[in-house]
Parts: sequence; structure tokens; C-alpha cells
Amino acid sequence: MTTASARRWRRRLPDTATEAGAPTLARRLGRLDLTAMGVGTIVGAGIFVITGVAAAEKAGPAIMLSFALAGTVCVLVALCYSELAAMVPVSGSAYTYTYATLGEAPAFLVGWNLLLEFVIAGAAVAIGWSATTVSALDSLFGITVPHALVAGPGEGGVVNLPAVLIVAAVVAVLVGEVTFTARITKALVLVTIGVLVLVIAVGTPHVSVDNWTPFAPFGLGGIIGGAAIAFFAFLGFDVVAASAEEARNPRRDVPFAIIGTVLIATVLYALVSAVLTGMVPFVTLNNSAPIAAAFGAVRIGWIGDVIVIASIIALTKGLLLIVYAQVRLMFAMCRDRLLPYSLAATGKRATPVRLTLLLGALGAVIAGLLPIDIVVELVNIGALSAFAVVCVGVLVLRRVEPERERPFRTPLVPVVPVLALIGCLLLATTLDALTWVRFGVWVLVGIAVYLGYGRKRSTLAEPRLDAAPPTGS
Repeated sequence: MTTASARRWRRRLPDTATEAGAPTLARRLGRLDLTAMGVGTIVGAGIFVITGVAAAEKAGPAIMLSFALAGTVCVLVALCYSELAAMVPVSGSAYTYTYATLGEAPAFLVGWNLLLEFVIAGAAVAIGWSATTVSALDSLFGITVPHALVAGPGEGGVVNLPAVLIVAAVVAVLVGEVTFTARITKALVLVTIGVLVLVIAVGTPHVSVDNWTPFAPFGLGGIIGGAAIAFFAFLGFDVVAASAEEARNPRRDVPFAIIGTVLIATVLYALVSAVLTGMVPFVTLNNSAPIAAAFGAVRIGWIGDVIVIASIIALTKGLLLIVYAQVRLMFAMCRDRLLPYSLAATGKRATPVRLTLLLGALGAVIAGLLPIDIVVELVNIGALSAFAVVCVGVLVLRRVEPERERPFRTPLVPVVPVLALIGCLLLATTLDALTWVRFGVWVLVGIAVYLGYGRKRSTLAEPRLDAAPPTGS
């Protein structure tokens, strides 16, 4: 590398990750921890929440193809993520990668959109947890929770109280050491995988081929639209990328965990969605607890109750990891002073307590007041925009820094990044116009925040206005 290019690389990197006195995260996660966190996020969020909505409104029984398409796009994106994750092994995921390839302003917008993705995703899982838990209380114990306490104002209620409470419980866990979160995650992943195997094994004898006819009632457009919604289910590999600064060997283990997570999830999703749409007519799955609805409809007895309880456990774990990822993302942005630097303070356990509390409160408000259909599409457009920029980042960095050391190299460049980019754009075009309007408003707010605050106070600004590192939590 030439001296000039080395200077350019250092100037573009978020330098506070190694700055003396800056808040840092402890490297305590191994390959198994990272993979468990990725798989745990995916199978805890998407399969127990989104399958029903995507099947009923977009793809019908062809939702299994939608998951395969979404998984294929995510594998391509994951290959791009893996190259940048190995080169820039610090917290922040796509935000950090964009900072290293395209500069500060694009990085801020990517981080801003990822915040939308993670915060809304956490709210969506909390809403799904609430619906599944309320269903379990009714079916197992005959306890009926008043509608006013399980729905927001837009659905005729007052507040989704169970969703708010589960977010609070997750925040209480996350303020502890990251190893505590990892131990809980690995245990719950085993439970979740067991649940999916049980869903397939117990549900398969109740599959009726008639329920798969018509197989693609909404045509090819429906399959692509279903893939755009199903894309929500694959956020787990982004959680792995957000964990890079806490990985013991990020250059080796993060790429392994990212790619492995997507492959495992794609197979599981295709199988489970095939069973669910075969058990009951797809139109009956249009709710936030599709597995509970499907097994309740075929009246299979106690095994259905076991699955419902295990689903609650899996959703809890998925929410835990999504909130974890959003905190690590905003930690990186605050440490780079694009958002208030004081929020990046870490406590005695080397965890960003202030951010955990702040984002937890925000997620609880959204989960308590908004319906799941609005929440899901906002998640996907935030994710797709960030993933597209990562693909561009790989192409740019290969051209600008071709001699840069790459512990993991995306294969078949530029074919893989270009196909991944096309896939992201294709899925984004299927989202509703109102979703684009909401996203546009969010981006405009982000631009205003950057111009009015971040640009003046960032690590690249001269002079630095808040050089003193935060202390305490």
C-alpha cells in the first residue's frame, strides 16, 4: 500500500475505536457464540412472526419460494458483509463499513437507516411475543387479557402492555456482561431449533396438498413481494456483524458466522413455511402468531401447547439479540461523535448502559402503540437500503484499495456484489408507496440531524467540540 493510500484509509476509518480513553467493548465472543447469536436472532424473529403475514397477503403457499429467494439475496449480501467485517472488525456493522469505504456522510445515513431497521424490528418481535403469549394464556389457562391491554390505539386498544413488559425484561438482561447474554442465547437456540424440528415433525402428518392449491395465487409478483417481507427474517447475520468488536477472532469467526447463519436459516424457513401452509389455508395465517394459529386449527392436543410455549421462548431470545445489535450500532455512531458522545459511556461491565436504556424505552413505546403490519415493512426498507450500500462499498474498496489485506474475500467480484445489489433493489420495489413515504421522512430527519449536529461534532470535525471521553454509565 502506498503512503498516500494508507493515509486515505486511516482518514476514512472511524478512529475512535482505538483512541486513548474512548469507550470500548470487551472481546469475549467465540465462533459458536457468534453463530448462535445469528441463528438465534433469525429463527426467533421471522419464523414466529412474519410467516403468516407474508403468506396471507403476498405469496400464498409459494411463501416457501419467497424465503428461498430472500435467503439467496441474503447469502450474496452476506458474502459482501464478510469481506468488510474481516477488514474492519469493530462495532457498527454496515455503518462502520460505509465509513471505511464511502466516508462520513453516507455512513451516517446508513447508520440512521439501520437504527430504523433494528428499533422497529425489535418492536415487531415484541408485538409477536405479546400475541403468542396472550394466545397461550387463553388456551392453556383460560386467562383472557382485555383487548385494551394487548393492542395499540390504531387497533382499538390502549397499549400493548405485554410487548412493553418483555422489552423491559430484555433491557434488564442486556445491561449485564455480554458473556451472560451469550450463555442465555446458546441455551435458547437449542430450544428454538428443537421447536422447529417439532413443528416439522408434528405438522407434516397434518399437511394437505389441497392447501397448496393454488400454489402461487398472487403470481410471480406475489413471490417477490413475499420475499421482501420475508427479508425481515434474515436480520440475524447483521447482528453478527454488529458483534465484531466483541469477537475474540473477528477476522476469522465473523465471516464464518455470517454465512453459516444465513444458510441454516434459509433451510429452516423453507421447511417450516411449507408445513404451515400445508396444514391450514394460507388466508388463516394472517396474524402475528401464525404457528399458534395453525396448530390450534388442527387440534393436535398437548403438543401444540408445547410448541406455543417454546415459541414464546424463541421470540424472547430473538428480541434480546435485536436490541443488543441496535445498541452496538448506536454505540459506534456515538463514539464517532455523529450522535451524542456521552451516550457511548460504558459501565463496569463494559456495556453501554445508557444506550441500552434509551433504545429499550423507544422500542417499548413503538411496540406498545403500533400495529405489526406497519412495523414490518419499515424494518425491511431500512435493512435493504443499508445492505445495498454495503454491496457498493465492496465494489468501491476493491477499486480504491485493491492491495488492501482481505482476510476474507467476496468471491466472483463484481458479479456477487452486483447481483446482491440488484436483489436488494428488486425487493425494495415491492414495498408499499406509504412505506417509501415514511422512509423518506426518516431519511430527511436523518439528513437534518447530520447537518445540524453530527457534521459539526464528529471525529473529522475541526476543532473537536467534545473531546473529553465520557465516564461512568
